Amino acid sequence: MSGRFFRSLTLTDPILYSFRRCPYAIRARLALAVSRTAVEHREVKLRDKPAEMLAASPKGTVPILVLPDGAVIDESIDIMRWALARNDPEDWLAGDDAALIATNDGAFKHHLDRYKYADRYTDDGVDHRAAGLAMLGVLEARLSERAYLGGERFGLADAAILPFVRQFAAVDRAWFAAQDLARVSAWLGEFVGSELFERVMGVREVWRGGTAA
Repeated sequence: MSGRFFRSLTLTDPILYSFRRCPYAIRARLALAVSRTAVEHREVKLRDKPAEMLAASPKGTVPILVLPDGAVIDESIDIMRWALARNDPEDWLAGDDAALIATNDGAFKHHLDRYKYADRYTDDGVDHRAAGLAMLGVLEARLSERAYLGGERFGLADAAILPFVRQFAAVDRAWFAAQDLARVSAWLGEFVGSELFERVMGVREVWRGGTAA
């Protein structure tokens, strides 16, 4: 089932390969939605990747955005910045923080994976949970000084980082709720309760080679 954001598709709309729960794909969809960028949304199974997706980007990770001219953007943060550079009605780019996003995508994601998927690694998942918690403490301190990571309005840094914080919190909700992260928890709760998040998390049928399955 193909989908769209905001306006009717045309024959020149980009194609988005996505997986609903992937935090990288979530943040790309957030920026595409808020920028009112129409795309042909192709939901995929990561265990059964369609040939068209692999032809576009052989590394086989989502999200992948194929532009009408054949150019491919296969890094989620680049998709976000591309979409917002075209149209940024809520001024998300004013809330960019490249260094903070890089820390999230690097060190925090490293610890998140080894906490969430501890059985796949030889490391101690509890140690990685503690390291991730310490990094969330930095966000807690920042949110004590301002409403959002980039200032007084929700912006790019928030949209880029929140899907990963959501994943971290979901590993053990009771443990997370017991931590001294009142501002992070409120920030996360506002995000997951938003109409925008609900919209981009809609369930779609899996796309395979031009047909839904």
